[in-house]
Amino acid sequence: MKINGNEIKPGNIILHKDFIWVAIKTSHVKPGKGGAFAQVELKKIPEGTKLNERFRASETVERLRLENKTYQYLYTEGNLASFMDKETYEQIQISLDFIGEKISLLQDGMDVDIESHEETPINIAFPDHITLKVTETEPTVKGQTAAASYKPAELDNGLRIMVPPFVQVGENIVINSEDLSYVKRAD
Repeated sequence: MKINGNEIKPGNIILHKDFIWVAIKTSHVKPGKGGAFAQVELKKIPEGTKLNERFRASETVERLRLENKTYQYLYTEGNLASFMDKETYEQIQISLDFIGEKISLLQDGMDVDIESHEETPINIAFPDHITLKVTETEPTVKGQTAAASYKPAELDNGLRIMVPPFVQVGENIVINSEDLSYVKRAD
């Protein structure tokens, strides 16, 4: 589907210079001289390289439609993670490099949404909140809870995050999968 260059919004997937890009930021600029344009920060998929590009209203770009399916995480072998389509039971394998730093969030049986274009994975969306167990943290010092201070903690998947002082070893906590921050104690 063709769209005008000034219609690009953050999150749009476009085909530009024969590569697939996702729009990260857009801003519309109206200089004193000349026509208006959209300044768009693009991120190349799957490599992750960035590009700043100007699109005039008269230019058109190809906006790609992605297929979104829910997959269940099965296992990791070598440099590949295996997922199963929950409807057809077909399995796909995705490189750990593509998943990136969030590989430690994968748990047996976890459902993830995988967006793909022509059966090539473009993006993996984890659940918003993930429950993990605290395996190591500093003990609480009496009187330290007056200020809003946080302390480091290690979770059962090896991830290190900052938690409130009342969190103890052995407790289950909920973290935000987007920015890997503490949300609350698990129920």
